[in-house]
Amino acid sequence: QKMGVPADQIRLAGHWCPQQLVDNIDTDCATRQARAKGHKPLRLLIPVGGAGAQRKFVTQFVEALKDDIQSGAVQLLLNAGDHGHMQEAFVETFKRMGLKQWDTVSSIEGVHDFCDRCRAGEEPRSAVTLFAFDDYFPAVATTDLLARVADVLCSKPSELAFYPVPKLNIRRVGDHEASSALRASELGDGTLEVREPEEAVDWVRLMRRTPALLDTMNAKIVANAKQGVYDGCKEAVRLALELAPAA
Repeated sequence: QKMGVPADQIRLAGHWCPQQLVDNIDTDCATRQARAKGHKPLRLLIPVGGAGAQRKFVTQFVEALKDDIQSGAVQLLLNAGDHGHMQEAFVETFKRMGLKQWDTVSSIEGVHDFCDRCRAGEEPRSAVTLFAFDDYFPAVATTDLLARVADVLCSKPSELAFYPVPKLNIRRVGDHEASSALRASELGDGTLEVREPEEAVDWVRLMRRTPALLDTMNAKIVANAKQGVYDGCKEAVRLALELAPAA
């Protein structure tokens, strides 16, 4: 009423997700389940959105994973986006960790090549891969592309909390994001909000030593997809066309 939208024109569409993620849910979830059962390194995608407001939390989280990275238990896909200060913060963190090698991808072609190799069954060349760009578009597109080859998406509960990928929801930036993590937990495809880096590390190690946890999250994603939970984009277009004659 406050926005002037008639009640009879309001519909529930579903989660707003990229088509390539939704179309490949069965295949990607099966791949993740096989990786977990095969005790493959846990591949974490950590994107930094907005203006890089998560800098302190994320760099502390990464640094606390030093032993897990060096032992080969964990792989990191870090998307610094087009935030130069975040790229610098990550590199400084690597140096403090004593990390001797990491790969950097700075083009969308490089991102596609990286994803193609992962889908072909190859592991990343380094335990840590940093994605950093000069432009906005590849920075945003990279998270969507990498989500298909990640085992877990570690992000503040923004719009990414609605993606069909197992999620470790880390500390929110805005209070409105709290309910997004709750929604993921209710659906079984993500955790509740994790407020401290040390707690996030505990979750990573739990996921690593308890394959059933990620197996369940992936199974829930497949089940949710059958109910149309992630079809918000497609459903929104259908509803728009349906309501158009009445407008």
